[in-house]
Amino acid sequence: MDKIKVLVVDDHPMVLEGMKSMLAQIHFVAVIGTASSAFEAVEIIKHSAPDIVITDINMPEISGIELALKIKNEFPQVKIIAMSTFKERSYIAQMVLNGASGYLVKSASKEEIEDAILSVYEGKLYMSLDVNLSASDIQHLHSVPVLSSREKEVLQLIADGFTNPQIGQKLYLSLHTIDSHRKNILTKFGVNNTANLIKLAAKHNMV
Repeated sequence: MDKIKVLVVDDHPMVLEGMKSMLAQIHFVAVIGTASSAFEAVEIIKHSAPDIVITDINMPEISGIELALKIKNEFPQVKIIAMSTFKERSYIAQMVLNGASGYLVKSASKEEIEDAILSVYEGKLYMSLDVNLSASDIQHLHSVPVLSSREKEVLQLIADGFTNPQIGQKLYLSLHTIDSHRKNILTKFGVNNTANLIKLAAKHNMV
């Protein structure tokens, strides 16, 4: 079979080198590049079209969580595997919500990395052995709307009982902008009033 083209993204040079040497031992993988930031990663994706991006979650400026969403929106054919030293479910949940198909801890063995790459390449979801996300957890994650950080702020203020003009004042944004955010949030949740919005957001532990 053709080699699976992989791009590795991490802001630590030693991690990049370690991953490169590990991936070099996997006969069906071709490392097409490494990037130390999300900006660099996007440029490489544009020009080199990797099959899979393995990205650290915890990066400065733009996190792996935001990068995953950008890849999902702009390069939907590219699969994403999240990688970190974290095992907090919320980080992993956010990555899956933003389009990641796999999660690896940085201490993963070569065999585990092989399994992750093959599974994700074949369209399956892969979770590191150290992470306990059940099938129902994953199903739940896919039903939770993905909000931008600004939309999350607006949602929280709506839940706290603030009106659009008050939210605008708090966030230094125009009434038109707040109104637009509110409409987008309602649309993403598939509801048409504030009461249902807050009820659903609370159910998903988002407020």
